[in-house]
Amino acid sequence: MSRLRRLGLYGLLLTAFPAHAQGLNIASELLHGGMGIVAIGALSVLALAVTFERLANFRLVKVAPPDLAAEAEMLWRAGRFDQLRERAADGDSSLARILGWMVEQRHLPAEKLAARVAEMAGVELRLQQQKAYALNVVATVAPIVGLLGTVIGMIESFHVIAFNGMGDPTLLAGGISKALVNTAAGLSVALPSLAMHHVFRNRMVGIGIALERQLNRVLDGMPARTLEVVHAH
Repeated sequence: MSRLRRLGLYGLLLTAFPAHAQGLNIASELLHGGMGIVAIGALSVLALAVTFERLANFRLVKVAPPDLAAEAEMLWRAGRFDQLRERAADGDSSLARILGWMVEQRHLPAEKLAARVAEMAGVELRLQQQKAYALNVVATVAPIVGLLGTVIGMIESFHVIAFNGMGDPTLLAGGISKALVNTAAGLSVALPSLAMHHVFRNRMVGIGIALERQLNRVLDGMPARTLEVVHAH
């Protein structure tokens, strides 16, 4: 193909697109995306709310404050259980709740107390993970809603073809645009949600290890004190 013919073909392709297509208005496209865009928008709001809540509250200082663990270890070894009980009651963390239970049940045998503490720590971590589960739901549902919008847009396009034929391709633009916008919107919401879901799962592992270590530090000072309580009874 000669250079002149190639230039002519490029010119034809450029004139085939409307002038406003070169300046795409994303907001306008979303407004004409149909109910699928509304559903995806609601899912995006849910994902943002859960993400911000988890970023603020699912942190080590909120779940297992290191200063509380150090103070609890000192109080437990010193046998100052009343102070430890008050300190745990003042906190609103998973570690504080477990320490409060440990103080009340310190008369239990060491092995049983340690096993129950491990169970409670597991429950606390699962509760924290459950609060981020909505991100997994959004990551799963958003692409499906986008796919549904895509199918609806293509149905509308074929409907236009059935009644108007292929004489004017611009008549198909609305349905095709709606289909593509729904797909893009669904993926744009799903991908960050999936990423944040994995971020919080990884964070849960790190916080779980830290919580386990802190509880073990407190339990290390337990056996002698437990024996004293048992003999006292």
